[in-house]
Amino acid sequence: MTIWIAPKRYKRRISCVLLIFAGVYFLYTWEPVPPGHNCFQNMPDDDGDRIQLLEELSQAALQPTSDGRNIFFHETSCSADGVLRLSARQACAIESAARTNPGWNIFVLFAAPVGFQNNRSTALPVIDSLLQYRNVHLRYVNLTTYGNDTPLDEWMQSGEIYRSQYMNSHLSDVMRYLTLYKYGGTYLDLDVIVRRPFDGLEANYAGAESVRWVAAGVLNFEPNGHGHELADMCVRDLLANFNGKDWGNNGPGVITRVLQKYCHARTTVHMTRERCKHFTVHPIKAFYAIGFDDFKQFFEESFLEQALSTLNQSIVVHVWNKFSKSHPVVVGSRVAYGVLADQHCPKVYRSCGKVF
Repeated sequence: MTIWIAPKRYKRRISCVLLIFAGVYFLYTWEPVPPGHNCFQNMPDDDGDRIQLLEELSQAALQPTSDGRNIFFHETSCSADGVLRLSARQACAIESAARTNPGWNIFVLFAAPVGFQNNRSTALPVIDSLLQYRNVHLRYVNLTTYGNDTPLDEWMQSGEIYRSQYMNSHLSDVMRYLTLYKYGGTYLDLDVIVRRPFDGLEANYAGAESVRWVAAGVLNFEPNGHGHELADMCVRDLLANFNGKDWGNNGPGVITRVLQKYCHARTTVHMTRERCKHFTVHPIKAFYAIGFDDFKQFFEESFLEQALSTLNQSIVVHVWNKFSKSHPVVVGSRVAYGVLADQHCPKVYRSCGKVF
């Protein structure tokens, strides 16, 4: 019997075909492994004597007041080592909210279990600065149960959020609507500075980013009535339209779509409180006076006076961390972000070191 041995050129062709087949098979069958087991469920168990959860995080329940005077921030980045971290800019957002609204509860909700050493001392000066405010409360929320008894119950259990291409951002989107559905109150992004108190604002509002978009960086829904009705519409829109491949679809996309239906209006200028049944879409100057395409005005001394003038009527300043995070602020420099931080989050600003 003669055994045929393929020439080298055929072997190379066969190998290429097999590699192509394997590559195609991988692309069509591979799904990212949900990271929840490492980042969002378990604390490390190899250093339990040193690291412990804050009593606030591990034992105290999330108990917002029923009057809606609650401000929520969400920290949704993975903390695989279980150590609590906030950047100076995130801490600044929290301090500015607490300082400007002393009669409100400020809840910072961590999606990953986090902790630090005993005696409420973190060795992180910016976080220690926050803990000086009695109305700041740090909380851990368990993602496996946070959606229980809500329209997102089964969807959260499915792990769909972990397959998003923008998981941290989209998890923040989901949590903001879910939190406001559950409790009511005000949601704020972690890249803001609060300049004025919220007491004078009528409940149920968001802010326009442009003529086309209602932004989701500042949201307020009262715990019941029209506010809860809108929060319910938002979580149901999120459930129906979630898209893990589109960065903005699940944040500003949700509130914009809901208000277009609710207000029977296509543009933000037509979303008046009368048309929107007791919901206000504040003008651009209220929360997003400097747009994302002009974010450098926060970081260059030549723009200081112009930026402060533009922000003169702002209630909240949004600094567009997605675009601005790589732009440092030297503490003491005369740039708009630094000047605002010095005024509205002084404890954090003066404890963060040389660079804010």
